[in-house]
Amino acid sequence: MTTNRRAFHDYLVVDSVEAGLALTGTEIKSIREGKVTISEAYARIDNNELWLVGSHVSPYSHGNRANHDPDRPRKLLVHKRQLRDLRVNIEQKGMTLVPLRLVLRRGRAKVDIGIVRGKKLYDKREASAERQSRRDVERALRDRD
Repeated sequence: MTTNRRAFHDYLVVDSVEAGLALTGTEIKSIREGKVTISEAYARIDNNELWLVGSHVSPYSHGNRANHDPDRPRKLLVHKRQLRDLRVNIEQKGMTLVPLRLVLRRGRAKVDIGIVRGKKLYDKREASAERQSRRDVERALRDRD
C-alpha cells in the first residue's frame, strides 16, 4: 500500500472514489514490489476518460527491453456515473482530483481518488496544533497508568 501523505497535509479531502488502474505486465510486478510514487500525481478528465498523471512506477527489476515507461499517464477505470459525478465536483471553484492511496486488492491495483480543496496556511497550522494536542493527551494517559 502506498499513501500520499502530502495530499492529506496540503488538501482538505471532501470525498473519495475508488478506481481501478489499467497497467501493463511489468508495471503491476513493480507495484507489487512497492516501487511506486504517487505524491506528485494528480488526476484529470480527458475525452470522458479519467487519467492518472505524474505518478512514477519504477521499471521492473527483472524486466527486459519491453519494460514500461515509468512516468506515462495511466488510465483510471471508473463507471460513467462516477465520472460524471467527479466532473460536476471539480467544476466547483478550488476543487481538484488527487490520488490518496494505492492498494492491491485481490491482485488488482486500486487507487483512491480524492476530491480535494486546497488548505490555507492557517488550516495547516490548526491541523498541526490539533495533532500535537492529541499526542500530548495520549502521552499523558499512557504515563498515568
